[in-house]
Amino acid sequence: MSGKTRENTGISTTSVERRFCIAPMMDWSDRHCRFFWRLLTRRALLYTEMVTTGALIHGERERFLHYNDAEHPVALQLGGSDPAELARCARWAQDWGYDEVNLNCGCPSDRVQSGMFGACLMARPQLVADCVAAMRDACDLPVTVKHRIGIDAMEHYEELAAFVEPVAAAGCEVFIVHARKAWLQGLSPKENREIPPLNYPWVYRLKRDFPQLTIVLNGGIQSLEECEEHLRHVDGVMLGREAYQNPWLLADADRRLFGVDNPAACRDDVLRALLPYIETHLAGGGRLNHVTRHLLGLYQGVPGARRFRRHLSENAFRPEAGADVLRRAQQLVGERGRRPTTTTEAASTTL
Repeated sequence: MSGKTRENTGISTTSVERRFCIAPMMDWSDRHCRFFWRLLTRRALLYTEMVTTGALIHGERERFLHYNDAEHPVALQLGGSDPAELARCARWAQDWGYDEVNLNCGCPSDRVQSGMFGACLMARPQLVADCVAAMRDACDLPVTVKHRIGIDAMEHYEELAAFVEPVAAAGCEVFIVHARKAWLQGLSPKENREIPPLNYPWVYRLKRDFPQLTIVLNGGIQSLEECEEHLRHVDGVMLGREAYQNPWLLADADRRLFGVDNPAACRDDVLRALLPYIETHLAGGGRLNHVTRHLLGLYQGVPGARRFRRHLSENAFRPEAGADVLRRAQQLVGERGRRPTTTTEAASTTL
């Protein structure tokens, strides 16, 4: 498959809304998961898993860049620190029709640090600025940065502002801020998502101090009510693990956060809409569990949810597994999950 063009998508870069975003998550936010999420919310801005510049330059570019047009608006997140390589990849992002290209300055893993990208780049704001400038010169897409509020010994808000200032001067207008520090030594990536305390006031202050910038808050958000509260202080919110583990909470996001109709009335509607996608994936040589592994939390809080998860976990991985496995799992769910839900019920599944 050749690269897409923006003319094919009909999406304007100026139309991208960042009021509600779903985070890039390694091993989770692949194209199958994003298609599933799009059945729950039409308006959320979706992000790919982080893709390294090396993978695009030296690897199977088409495999990493491929997506379904239904995913729009969708952003490509890049990992890298070489301005020339990032510029090259940003151009490919545009050629393939992505709506945004994002630079990862927030991942704290050892593997990412060894490649000199991710959260360790917060110690080198001028390099990040150079990367942003090169990416902007190479493409017409919005170039955004996702980062933490600090790393290691950074203890003061002024250090966060000192990172943002030169990057903004290089042309970055959108900053997605995970409201935790990252410890580059001593904590695993999982621990870095949980142990460093959340500091939302710093992110709010960033918006006050840089009112011309779009500030999107990420970290620890577990409900649409929390999203609404944060949106009193910042331009956008980004949901991470909760969107994956309890995806049905997305089903009321369009109404609550954008004032438009939600796309799905009940969980069964979502699965019915997903079946043609699954059939196409299987016909192309894919396996059922490539898609269904992302569905395990769909019926969270509903009678029969455990039976649904178990049936998929025990059967969808088999080479011969077809869409009937999903249909059978659906039948194991109680009546509550099989009828249209009120918007109150949609929200009440949030832990």
